[in-house]
Amino acid sequence: MTTLAQLKAGQLAGATRLDLACGLTEFPREIFELADSLEILNLTGNALTSLPDDLHRLTHLRVLFCSDNAFTELPQCLGQCAKLSMIGFKANQISHVPAAALPPQLRWLILTDNSISQLPDELGQRPLLQKLMLAGNQLTQLPPSLANCANLELIRIASNRLTHLPDWLLTLPSLTWLAYAGNPVEMAVTVTGDDGTPNIPWSELELGEVLGEGASGIIHKAIWKPQALPVAVKLYKGTITSDGSPLHEMQACIAAGLHPNLIKVQGRVIEHPQGQAALVMSLIDPSYRNLAALPSLASCTRDIYEPDTRFSLDVVLRMARGIASAAAHLHLQGITHGDLYGHNILWNATGDCLLADFGAASFHATADTLETRALQRIEVRAFGVLLGELLERGEGAVSEDLIELQKSCCQPDVLARPSFEEIEGVLSSI
Repeated sequence: MTTLAQLKAGQLAGATRLDLACGLTEFPREIFELADSLEILNLTGNALTSLPDDLHRLTHLRVLFCSDNAFTELPQCLGQCAKLSMIGFKANQISHVPAAALPPQLRWLILTDNSISQLPDELGQRPLLQKLMLAGNQLTQLPPSLANCANLELIRIASNRLTHLPDWLLTLPSLTWLAYAGNPVEMAVTVTGDDGTPNIPWSELELGEVLGEGASGIIHKAIWKPQALPVAVKLYKGTITSDGSPLHEMQACIAAGLHPNLIKVQGRVIEHPQGQAALVMSLIDPSYRNLAALPSLASCTRDIYEPDTRFSLDVVLRMARGIASAAAHLHLQGITHGDLYGHNILWNATGDCLLADFGAASFHATADTLETRALQRIEVRAFGVLLGELLERGEGAVSEDLIELQKSCCQPDVLARPSFEEIEGVLSSI
């Protein structure tokens, strides 16, 4: 992390990125000395309440992070920044988003965990908008103008106050990843504690090394002592993540049930000394690894694969069948995964795969309604994107049927896309 002393001493000339987290209460004017080069400014973790009106002097600024500060309003000066395309103000105290705060090149807006009850209609006048993160606010509706955002691919609106999903939302041609858990619209489906999942007392678990940590919790290797069974224990955090509430994730993991391409839930932890929510899950064989890495600032909604990643067509087909089968199973349970991505898939060299991370999962009615079909076929587009990424890295001649399937899954007419059952049929015939 850069220090304020370095900045003030003029030691950062020519820097394209600046990270400052040092209890700032005011914007350091010395930052303007980097105006000829600065592209990414990260002021997360300070105590700022405002930004200077002449912020637009940072003429190359593309990315601005101001999460975990004390803003009550999205600063209007942002709208004057000609190249600014990514804005992150997570976990502030923002209740007002002025139209003037939205820059013309806006592509990625993060306002997670604030107190926003209304968004300006001008948000729908930002044609490049691709990623919109609004979980953990007080929204009762979305601006109808968002119907014009043909490039909008990812929307996080979990843990708000939405009583319905607007019709236009379900027809957006590019929408691919949608999370809306924890809204009144979802209350038609509830998961109770009486779901047949075993309760496992905390005292029966012996925690070992940390296997991984994400926004929603920490995963430990552990021993379930009465069974002498190696397991994984996920301890959930209580805070709102970019996807929504970790407790909704836990609920969806349990409700998903058993499937060979999902990680098995062994039980729900009870009697944790701090009352922390946790699940005991099957331990994944170490031969499995993540299929891809998270999207970057540049790729926005697209995963990052190692440059030399290649798959045989047998492996492509095996993974495609496994993920389609898992998604079809979830949809039958009234669950959309919401984050069907390569970075949430574990795979091994033979093409065995597991769909993981239910942080963006949401519940929908199991009845065959137009809304249910649309919600499921939004997720079909995510499968189409994934299939395209696999085919791009496939070795050998690609089946025309696979190419046509991928195109069909990504077509802009949402309801014209195939269901996962139909996708399974195509894949089984190849």
